[in-house]
Formats: sequence, structure tokens, C-alpha cells
Amino acid sequence: MTDDSSPRGRRTPASRRAGARREPGQGATPRLRKRRFATEVLLLQLAVVTAIVLLTSAVFATIAVQRLAREAESTALAVAQSVASDADVREQVALLSVDGTEIDQEALAGGALQRTAVAAQQRTGALFVVVTDDRGVRLAHPDPSRIGERVSTSPDAALRGEEVVAWERGTLGDSARAKVPVYAPGASAGGAADVVGEVSVGYAPTRVYDTLVQDALPVVGVAVLALALGVVASVLIRRRLDRATLGLQPEELSTLVQNQQAVLGGVGEGVLAVSRDGVVTVCNDQAARLLGLDAGAVVGQPLDGLDLPEGLVALLGSSGRHGDVEVTPAGTPAGTTTDTTLVVDHHVLLVDVRPVSRDGVDLGRVAVVRDRTAVEALTRRLDAVGAMTTALRAQRHEFANRLHALSGMLELGRAEQARAYLADVLDHGPLRYPVAHADRLTEPYLQAFLGAKGVEAAERGVLLKLGPETFVTGSVVEPGDVTTVLGNLVDNAVRAAVAGRVTPAWIEVEVLDDGTDLHLSVMDSGDGVADAGLLFDRVPHDPDAGPGDVDPTRVHGLGFGLPLSRDIARRRGGDVWLGSPGGDEHGAVFCARLVGAVSSEAVGTGGSEPARASSATAASHDRHDPRTGGDPRDSERTTP
Repeated sequence: MTDDSSPRGRRTPASRRAGARREPGQGATPRLRKRRFATEVLLLQLAVVTAIVLLTSAVFATIAVQRLAREAESTALAVAQSVASDADVREQVALLSVDGTEIDQEALAGGALQRTAVAAQQRTGALFVVVTDDRGVRLAHPDPSRIGERVSTSPDAALRGEEVVAWERGTLGDSARAKVPVYAPGASAGGAADVVGEVSVGYAPTRVYDTLVQDALPVVGVAVLALALGVVASVLIRRRLDRATLGLQPEELSTLVQNQQAVLGGVGEGVLAVSRDGVVTVCNDQAARLLGLDAGAVVGQPLDGLDLPEGLVALLGSSGRHGDVEVTPAGTPAGTTTDTTLVVDHHVLLVDVRPVSRDGVDLGRVAVVRDRTAVEALTRRLDAVGAMTTALRAQRHEFANRLHALSGMLELGRAEQARAYLADVLDHGPLRYPVAHADRLTEPYLQAFLGAKGVEAAERGVLLKLGPETFVTGSVVEPGDVTTVLGNLVDNAVRAAVAGRVTPAWIEVEVLDDGTDLHLSVMDSGDGVADAGLLFDRVPHDPDAGPGDVDPTRVHGLGFGLPLSRDIARRRGGDVWLGSPGGDEHGAVFCARLVGAVSSEAVGTGGSEPARASSATAASHDRHDPRTGGDPRDSERTTP
């Protein structure tokens, strides 16, 4: 057994001990955190700016060096030409160039030719001014000990009558030098036979480039300034890139785009996104179809330039708020999601609008559009079916009571009374809806629907009756639209009648067809309309408020029933409007025209067998006897 405190145990590396505890799939070393894309862009921009500045500075330095070199060569040539054209120099060089003439070094070192060369050298700042004979032997030199020796660089070109400019290395080091031929006195320049010597003038590099540093200071300053501006610009671009991409990396952006395309193409709802500037940024195919837009042409367009419902534009275009609606229909406080119902073409749309932000930055708003056309129509139909079911359940007891009465009469042997009672039941029907003057309507669908609505109204103490202008010869072909519009108008009238001061409360419905158009009129016994301008506005209300909590001046037009009815009617060319705000003997009158809601095919009359059969099939209400004018008690009857 080993001791953990032993030297061997203490010398065990920590990495080995940690490695022994790693999971099988765990790497030996942690992965380095990947550098952010914005940081990479910053470093790349800095590298590019630095490279440009260095390259520009190098080019300028090269050009400056070449310029100074050319200037030095030109100066050397000018000095050499000046010395070579001096008459005394030409005469003395011509004398010393005669064949057989002995070169006296001491005499030349103190002679006039040496003094002339030294004077020219000192006056021009040259490295050297050298004079040679026609063999290249020095006759004048800055170092007198070099007089009488042959020059270190070739004088052949100058001795051929050519002027030469070059950078060469001689006994005094590198220099920019010029070599010019010296002609004999009286000889014209250009003849090689008249050349008696040469003059060589050179400038040292230190002399040539002594102003290079001074000339480069402004360039260095500008380069540093450019580099600083590049750094500042790169930092600003990095910050701008971070804000524009919300700190996302390129691979995250590509993944985001892929996910967005997958989600927008896979969901059944429409998605319409608008930036905080009011420009459409996203519109999938479903949203374009429901709103009647072109998905390819919408993105990038301002919201105000699109043909969208005003309510949707108001919700999406609001800044810092979520529309004019402070409380959603579900009772949720505003600030998170605002929903509304719109009717666009043939679609009833539920639109949820919510703000979108990231890290406190407002990114705009997103509208989720859901098609509720089929659901709305089915809901209305189910409401009608539920109302009729309730009516049938209530009337079942009455029918059972009639059967018990008939059975009792037969048990007592009162066959004549039983026969009369049975004739009355057969004449009026086994069931009776609490709808006055129900015999004025023979269309089966409208019979059943208004019968069910009559039961609902009767439960609230309101009598539903059909007006004298009721006359329908066709059959309903758009039951969804008729149910929605007529049901909303009847519900609105019942609510107004309940809140009114007239007792007993009543509503009167008139239905008239004109070709394929269906005209509706609903009048109530309420107190009328106080403000007609707010009837068709979608004003949310508290769904928990009771009848006593309702403001009498706002009985009409609560919720979105009337606006929805108007939208449905107008999408086919019809309309819903306020016919009368109220009168002495009645309350508000609402009118509607539904285009194409009925067909021209006639239905049976009130006394015909087909009409009676269809009425029984649809669980219709009872009729008044056309021979007697009807039982007044039946017309005023309500469900127990």
C-alpha cells in the first residue's frame, strides 16, 4: 500500500491526476475560444491600413532617394562641365598631355591646376574634383599624394568625348560622379581627337541624402496620422458591425437565415415583420396570400405604401406603444401583445402584433396572421345549433305535457275533445318558438336560426317578432355570412332592449330578398344610440361586466360584432349601417344588405306541404293559422 503523502505521490503532475478523472469523451485540452468576427474584421482592417501606409511611405522614400540621386548627378555634371570649360584648365591640361612630358607630382600639388580643382571642390561641396590627362593620369586630386597615379575608374568614355554620369566606387568610396572631357584650347567640343584630358566630379552619399530625413518628417507624420485615423475608423466600423449584426457571428447569421426560411415556410400562419422605421423586413407566402400582397415585392417597401387594412397599419406603425387598444379582448394588459380581428377580402383574420427587441434595442414589430374564416363560420353555426338544441330541450316538456293531456282525454272517454286537441296540434305543429308572426318567414334556414334566437331572447325577457315587410322567396346560399351578420345585429338589439326602459322589451326583425340580395332590418325597444360615431369602432370591454355595469350610452357597438358584420357585408359589395338612432316608439334601427346571399330558387309558401315538411325537418317554429289570424297567446309566448 502506498502513502499519498510520499514524495512520489506529491510529484504526481496535477494534469495527470485531472486526466484520470476525465470522462471518456472529454478532450485533453480545452478548446480555445474562437475570436469574434468583429474582432477579426478590426484586425484585418488594421493590417490593411498599416500595409497601405507602409507601402505608401516606401514608395515615397524610393522616389525621394531617386530624385536626390538624379539631382546629385546633375550637380556633379554641371560642376565638371564648369571646370572642364575653364580656359586655364584647358591650357594646362593640354600642356601636360603632350607626349613625353614628365609629370612632376610636387609641382602639380602646388600648381594652379590643383588650386583650381580644390577651389571648385570647396565651393560646390563635392567629395572630389579630379583632373587627368589624356591617359587618365591624375593631374589634380583632393589627396595630393594621389597625383601622378592613374584614376581608379575607367576614363575611356570621357576621353572619347562623351559625358558620363554614374554611381561608382573609387579611392574615396561610393559617390555620384560625372566625367567630362577636356578639350584643347581653341578646339570645338565634340571631336575625340581634340580631347586632352577629363574632369571627374563626385558627391558622397551623405552629402546627397543629407536632406532625406528632413524631407521624410512630414511623410512620417502623415503616415502616423493616417494610421491613427485607420485605427479609429476600424474601431467605429467594428462597433457598427456589432450593432448591425446584434453581436451575431457569421455562422450564427447563416444558421439564423436557414432557420428563418424553414420556420416561415413551415408554419401555417402568416408572418409580417416591420422594422422600427416602418419598412417591411419579412413577409412569408401565407401572410402575402391572406393580406393580398406580393411576397417578393413587399420586403423593403414602407408600410404606408402597401394596401393593408388601417387597423393593421396602425398597430404595426405605432412607435413605443402597441396600438390604440389598451386592453386586449382577452383582458391582457397592453405592452406585450395586441390582437385584433380583420376582414380582408373573403378571410376573417386574427392578427397578433407584438414588439421585438434584443438587448434593449427596438427591432420593430411582428404580426402573426391567422385565418379564422372557417372557424368563425363554424362557431356561428354551432351557436345556432346550440341555441336550437336548448329550444328543443325546453319545448320537449311542453310536447310531453300535450301527449299526457291527450292520453288523459282518451282515458276519460272524451274522444271529441281529444280529436279537437289533436287537430290543433297538427295545425300549429308540435313545437312553438317564442317568435311573433313567425308565419311571415318560410325560408327554412332563417326559420330555424331566428327561432333559436327567439329562444335566447325570451330567456332574457325579450320578445322577437317578425316585421310586416318580411318576405323571402329564395333560399339562403351564404349561411355563414347571414348567420354572422344577422346574429350580431340581433344580439346587439337584444342587449339594447334589455338595457332599455320599455317593458315588455322587444325586437323586430324584417328580412326581404331582392333577387340575390338579402336586406335585413333589426329594430329594438331600447333607448337609442347616443353616439353614432363609435358604433363600428373596435372598442374592447370588460367581459366580466354585468348588465348593471354597462353604460347606457355605450350599449350599442360593444366588442367587434358590428365592425365584423360591416366588414363581411362590404367584402361582397354590401353594407351595414344605422338606419335610425331612435324614435318615440322604438330604439335604434340597424340595416344590412348582403349581396349574393340568396338564390333566385323559390321556397314553398306558408300553407304548402313542402314548406311544412322543410320547417319540421329544420325544427322550425309554429305558424299562426291563416284562417283565424293566429292565436294571440302564441304570439306573445316566451319559453318557461
